[in-house]
Amino acid sequence: MTEAATVAERYLELGLRLGRHVDGLVDAYYGPAALAERVRAEEPVEAARLADDADALLADLEDGWLSDQVEALAAYARVLAGEPISYVDEVERCYRVRPERTPVAVYEEAHARLAELLPGDGPLADRYLAWRDTQLVDGETALGLLPELLPFLRERTRTLVELPAGECADLEGVRDEPWWAFNYYLGNLRSRVVLNTDVPTSAYETIHLAAHEVYPGHHTEHSLKERRFVLSGLAVEEAIQLVCTPQAVLSEGIAETGAETILDEAAWHEVFALVQRRAPDADLALARDIARVRETLRTVGLDAALLVNEDGAPVEDAISFVARWALRTRDQAAQNVSFVTDPTWRAYAITYSAGRDLCRAYVAGDPARFARLLTEHVRIGELLAAA
Repeated sequence: MTEAATVAERYLELGLRLGRHVDGLVDAYYGPAALAERVRAEEPVEAARLADDADALLADLEDGWLSDQVEALAAYARVLAGEPISYVDEVERCYRVRPERTPVAVYEEAHARLAELLPGDGPLADRYLAWRDTQLVDGETALGLLPELLPFLRERTRTLVELPAGECADLEGVRDEPWWAFNYYLGNLRSRVVLNTDVPTSAYETIHLAAHEVYPGHHTEHSLKERRFVLSGLAVEEAIQLVCTPQAVLSEGIAETGAETILDEAAWHEVFALVQRRAPDADLALARDIARVRETLRTVGLDAALLVNEDGAPVEDAISFVARWALRTRDQAAQNVSFVTDPTWRAYAITYSAGRDLCRAYVAGDPARFARLLTEHVRIGELLAAA
């Protein structure tokens, strides 16, 4: 076994061992089966010991993408071990991005723009929620839209990158889950993409879902990097996806900005036509305009996380904050706050908005740069330098 392979194996082992402590920490694993079986068979290793193991691995690594990953695992292991680390330090050590509050004036401006777009009178939240109700489709219709959209999005993605032969995303509807949609990357160039048909979904949101989870989002990135790094043996460490690492910021950023990269205005019209075959009454042009303004509100969840986890504010205050500024019902706001206060996911809140903003600034309208994000190990520091 080469030295590089030994380092990769130690990294995979470290990630899998941390995953024994927290369900969902390992988002996907498609590395050596024997290694995973060995970790499953052993007694869980104490988090403090895993932090020491991460430090030892770091000492054997040069500065680079993998050292960024291992530093994140060391920080997360220390959080699990109960070391006193502030919320902002936890986020920065895991994701290499320090969380900052968004000025309320930014949300006020977004609300003013939404007020111009949304029909009717009365409180803005009521108007938004009432309008959104007119755009909803039932779960089976939403699920049925995906096979209509994916072939088109796949062809658009192929104008940027050569997709691996045999890559495939299988679609499935599920119920009684706490989330809306999920990509389970299975390895061997395959994904299982599931949609919770219990969750209200608008016709426009199915476009975002298809682009985010499949083409050119998570499935595309993982299959391209599996082909390049794992199947070739170049960097087997790519065979594990860990939610507490900088890898997640890049991945969510790719997924959040993919549609705008592959779809020009003519392509958007083609996508709209595909959707309206099954949802003829959907106002997709207005929905896109509203979605673009609502992007600004994506940091509301991070602000709520800072309120509770950094400031020590009551959860009720965070729920009220989210309901007001994100234009959510109280139940929706409570679900958002439960995510950003969950011990596993509380730091993850930054990945969507920071990933989007960093990838967008880095790509700057250049499709070749987006293709690089899909196929290479780009460090967060490089994205920050371009922001």
